[in-house]
Amino acid sequence: MTRSAWFAIAAGALLSAATAIATSALLDRPLANRLSEQAERVIADVGRNGVTATFTNRFGWPTRHPLLGGAEELDEATRAKIARAVAAVPGVGGVSWADGTTRASSSSEAIVPLRCQDDVEALLRARTIRFEEGSANIDAVSLGLVDEVAAALRPCLGSIIAITGHTDTSGPEPGNLTLSRERANAVLSALVQRGIPADGLRARGVGSAEPVPGLDSGDPANRRIEFSVIATVPVRPTPVDTPGPR
Repeated sequence: MTRSAWFAIAAGALLSAATAIATSALLDRPLANRLSEQAERVIADVGRNGVTATFTNRFGWPTRHPLLGGAEELDEATRAKIARAVAAVPGVGGVSWADGTTRASSSSEAIVPLRCQDDVEALLRARTIRFEEGSANIDAVSLGLVDEVAAALRPCLGSIIAITGHTDTSGPEPGNLTLSRERANAVLSALVQRGIPADGLRARGVGSAEPVPGLDSGDPANRRIEFSVIATVPVRPTPVDTPGPR
């Protein structure tokens, strides 16, 4: 293959990826805008107009998992009341605070019901965490999705969250097992970098042993990462989620 042909193919692939991302964002934007408007109303009802709810991630893509800000001087009970009000808006996923805390309560209960499993599955239903070819390096295109997965998992701090890597049957199975394990560990590391405590995460790779039900084991759609909340315990403060000085 000539160099010019290779560049043409690469450029086409990049354009297709960019178009898919842009289209996804445009389709989700009206929902994010609606959730933002409803969140503003419930925050106003609580009497805290200075608090904001941002429904975009760090890349500017719309998300159902708002980041709350502007409450640095508020006491924990008030922060908990605001977070619960926003979380109760239909369609809103996990709620977190811009200062890094995921709990805002004077008691030991979490601010949002533990519905992480459903939230993560909804995120991954139409999109997949992608990796560079034959590698455990997460593709740059998927970093925004990893951000959203991390936000969806934050309300489940205190649970054990399993990350399972899968492959199809292409290639020898020992290599598939190694690659699936390395990819699961790469996702674990990425979540830790985004504030999910490592002691609550478990990573494993199963190679091609557990294909998607109804799919041929050689189908590329079997290359995937799955998450499971496998145990739930009362949420206790950790160095990551303990509210710090404000």
